Amino acid sequence: MKAALQNYHTRMQLVLDYIDRHLDDDLDLDALSSVACYSKYHFHRQFAATFGLSVHRYIQLARMKRASYLLAYRDAQSVTDIAMEAGYDAPDAFSRAFRQRFGQSPSSFRKSPDWEPWLAAIRPLDNARSKLMQKTFTTNDVAIRNVSSTPVAIMEHRGDPVTLGATIQRFIAWRKAAGLHPKTSPTFNVWRSERRPASPADYSVDLCVGTDQPIEANGERIKAGEIPGGRCAVLRVVGNTDNLEPAALYLYRDWLPVSGEEARDFPIYCQRLSFFPEVPEHEAVAELYLPLK
Repeated sequence: MKAALQNYHTRMQLVLDYIDRHLDDDLDLDALSSVACYSKYHFHRQFAATFGLSVHRYIQLARMKRASYLLAYRDAQSVTDIAMEAGYDAPDAFSRAFRQRFGQSPSSFRKSPDWEPWLAAIRPLDNARSKLMQKTFTTNDVAIRNVSSTPVAIMEHRGDPVTLGATIQRFIAWRKAAGLHPKTSPTFNVWRSERRPASPADYSVDLCVGTDQPIEANGERIKAGEIPGGRCAVLRVVGNTDNLEPAALYLYRDWLPVSGEEARDFPIYCQRLSFFPEVPEHEAVAELYLPLK
């Protein structure tokens, strides 16, 4: 029974991965049911029963999420190009659908995203993805490395995590103006609070980019800092890198107590190695670092 269920989940996961890789294509029931090796007459019901939303709505939300990221975080593409990538033949149709879903026009969202309703609208997609993407980690997934110290430029986010998207948007704009491209300047997040503190106002994370060059703030609150070198337990996460809490919990709750190691006096942090939407969401990669004595 367990093996059969695992096989079922594997086939459904293949469908999600296929959707991620082919958001620009015509994702009809024939194509998706063949990926899962299920009858197209039953596949749509199986999908809805597994993920809690229809195939059509899942694909719509996945395309809208990618479009949102391109609007907010990437300014190289026009709204028209983004609309076409989202499967719309005309920008006005995309604009109507986007406004209906998120309460803002694409142009308004690009200028000043309202992240709270956006998060609420995208939540069914993230909930669906999490049903099969909860990876089970083992001690074999954790490596202990000696890492070198890294000088970084830091933009601090302090306050409600709902507003983190706006800070990320400013951070991306600043690093672009500073010529610190992700391919040549590593990206780090340093968590200085719980992911869900008792008061949202206490949420705290540093957005960092590796650089040893003099820092020009260009009107932003940017400061120089360092991610210290030393021994670290490293856990690689592939896929759902928006939520690294399960990986962090594994390190603290399961790995650390039996490892014989002790945590060092520096917060847990991650390095982001590849980013959605540059890669399909299930191919995004981050490495989580737990500093050790």
